[in-house]
Amino acid sequence: MGEAVIHTPLGTVHIEGGPAGVRSIRIGDHRDVPETVPPSLEPVCRQLREYFDGERKRFELPMDPAGTDFQKTVWKALGDIPYGKTISYMDLAKKLGDPKAIRAVAAANGKNPLWVVVPCHRVVGSDGSMTGYAGGIHRKKWLLNHESQNPQQSLF
Repeated sequence: MGEAVIHTPLGTVHIEGGPAGVRSIRIGDHRDVPETVPPSLEPVCRQLREYFDGERKRFELPMDPAGTDFQKTVWKALGDIPYGKTISYMDLAKKLGDPKAIRAVAAANGKNPLWVVVPCHRVVGSDGSMTGYAGGIHRKKWLLNHESQNPQQSLF
């Protein structure tokens, strides 16, 4: 499928895809990189643009992230968190059947290779606090506010 680069309100997104689907979506700050979108990755780029324009709440893409079976289980569970909602790391661990696995769940969450599409930004601390986010806390706050059901009122 190749590689694509697009610009979003949060930075430059690098997308990699293979024959079985999207492998990785990463965010960066390098805005001097020109946009490039091969035809094979146009659906991913279109859906990301629709998300940032407020027109898309769920992604419909073939995905093929590299990871362990446990990581893939966590990433699948992240995809079940509804748009505009959050869940704590503890609740996610409980949902996966093992509250003692909270650290492993948090680690798998942090290794999510499909930024925004697999919504790891919807996972917060048990007290609702912003916790570590590979894309930066400022991006996590932006994404949660973007998905807020009441856009006039900021969540954070």
